Amino acid sequence: MTNYQFNFEPVEVDFVDTKNRLIQTSIPVKGTKEIFERLNKVESRSMHGQLPIVWDKAEGFKVFDMAGNCWIDFTSTIFVANVGHSNAKVSRAIRETLDNPLFSCYAYSNLKRAEYLEKLIAFAGYPFEKAFLLSAGTEATEAALKLMRMNGQRKNKRRLGIICLENNWHGRTLGAQMMSGNERQKEWIGFKDQDIHHIPFPYPWVVNEEEAEDFLNRSINSLKLNGIDMNRDICGFTLETFQGWGAIFYPKPFVKRIKEICLKHDILLTFDEMQSGFARTGKKFGYEHYEIVPDLLCVGKGMGGGVPLSGVIGTSEIMDLPDIGNMSSTHSANPLVCSAGLAVLNEIEEQFLVDQASKKGKFLFNYLQKIKLKFSNKVSYIFGKGLIAAILFHENNKPDSQFASKVAERCMQKGLLVVHTGRESIKIGPPLVITMEALEEGLQVLEESIMELID
Repeated sequence: MTNYQFNFEPVEVDFVDTKNRLIQTSIPVKGTKEIFERLNKVESRSMHGQLPIVWDKAEGFKVFDMAGNCWIDFTSTIFVANVGHSNAKVSRAIRETLDNPLFSCYAYSNLKRAEYLEKLIAFAGYPFEKAFLLSAGTEATEAALKLMRMNGQRKNKRRLGIICLENNWHGRTLGAQMMSGNERQKEWIGFKDQDIHHIPFPYPWVVNEEEAEDFLNRSINSLKLNGIDMNRDICGFTLETFQGWGAIFYPKPFVKRIKEICLKHDILLTFDEMQSGFARTGKKFGYEHYEIVPDLLCVGKGMGGGVPLSGVIGTSEIMDLPDIGNMSSTHSANPLVCSAGLAVLNEIEEQFLVDQASKKGKFLFNYLQKIKLKFSNKVSYIFGKGLIAAILFHENNKPDSQFASKVAERCMQKGLLVVHTGRESIKIGPPLVITMEALEEGLQVLEESIMELID
């Protein structure tokens, strides 16, 4: 991770006034440092480390501060605002729910929950039949862990093993971090779950598509040599749809071989679709790029259009494993979030956002490839699909996290927000409703920022 420190003191920058951007003050805006200092006094520092902007409002694909500056948003607040910030139909659905009024009802039934779940299952399509709604992505991955193990225990009480990928990310709670592949991030736990196993990720600089299947087979054989019996010990295989920090998708043969292994040994396959779901990659869900179907989907982020909504989707057989009352959450499936979620699904369909993400994604990646060719001395890789992309930077063939952070900061000064990962990458994930004009303008700003930093 980078130790780069963003500047919190106001800096004079070029005046910007276009249809999509407005920078009319020093950046950061005067008073920003003071607000961050207030937060530092009362908020865990784990919440900090992002660009020094104090958001005031966000609409569509634009973010505003209290000084009236306007940025093109290439973050979607970490891929949440798929249907756009403060989407009018989502906002209207929330207001109507507030006017009813019924904010929360725990596990007691309400009509809006039934309407939303029916729509969600129809959107997910066969073979998905039921869902369990929650509030945060990490809750969803925890629930999937529970379901996989409950399913395994039906066959063999010892069948608790979960196979995960190194450096995948599944959340910050105990089980989710156990499945995540970053060893440093889970040192706080103090012990390892001996039934959670990690295999290497098939990075493109390690293995090509033709070698991917053999690469996986070697990893599975390594588990077997360590005494793991796939029929006796393993109940689940969990994949982040792509490696989150770099939007790095797996080679298709790699995932297809995982599916074959799961079918052969009666293992459940779970896809963590937090970043990739709900039209983000030019498909309804990211797993569709691999031409397989998982058993469980963990979903969230773009699912709620800005409200805290997540879930697990699967077949009735799997989703009904917990007894009545065995799996519930205080705030899940409340009328407010269900109304918002329903409006999101309607917007995805009515605005043809799957097709939009695919079409705009082609333009995005064509432009990014030109940037890569132009700055080959700094840009090592371009990854992603649809409207999710990552640019990886290097210096003398080594990852350059400092430069990535500088690019994010320079873009901010020029009226563009990109995702600061803290690694050698920046990520791009604008709201799917972004106009082609604004998408191109944002990419031009990105190109200019890289050029200015190199010069």
